[in-house]
Amino acid sequence: MSTPAVPVRILAVDPALRNTGWAVLQHEGRTTTALAYGVIQNHAKLLTSGCLVAIREQLSEVIKKFGPTSCAIESTIFVQSYKTAITLGSVRGAVLIAAAEHGLPIYDYAPREVKQAAVGKGAAAKEQVAFMMRSMLRLRETPPSDAADALAVGLAHIQATAGALSVGRERERA
Repeated sequence: MSTPAVPVRILAVDPALRNTGWAVLQHEGRTTTALAYGVIQNHAKLLTSGCLVAIREQLSEVIKKFGPTSCAIESTIFVQSYKTAITLGSVRGAVLIAAAEHGLPIYDYAPREVKQAAVGKGAAAKEQVAFMMRSMLRLRETPPSDAADALAVGLAHIQATAGALSVGRERERA
């Protein structure tokens, strides 16, 4: 007799200072559904500190509303400058704090791993990722590229932990 699949909800995040993509996916058995997705948009004139607070607060609201059981976030591999690396690290910190405040285990996925999960190759254009997310998750519209990237992060997590998710157990990978 097999154990019935336990539904798992994942908060997936594509971190960026001005346009942080987020998604909440539910995985049950062999079915994955996008419950919600969006982009946290911070105005260009908002100070970095204000952006970080807004990202943490808005993700905290998403967590309260949808009750995810884990958080998957895209890691930073290559950046063009130290300043960009520091900024992205700060944004990741805001995301990690929001998840940690709610007791969510956190999982990191490299950009190439995310694109591999979404498109089947590690070097895919943003448009390809968005198109595939619409198709794979049976969405009515093509999501904004930052939200599509977050959806892809969630799918990467599901693929990486497929066996454990099917019985309701995940192994932290951060």
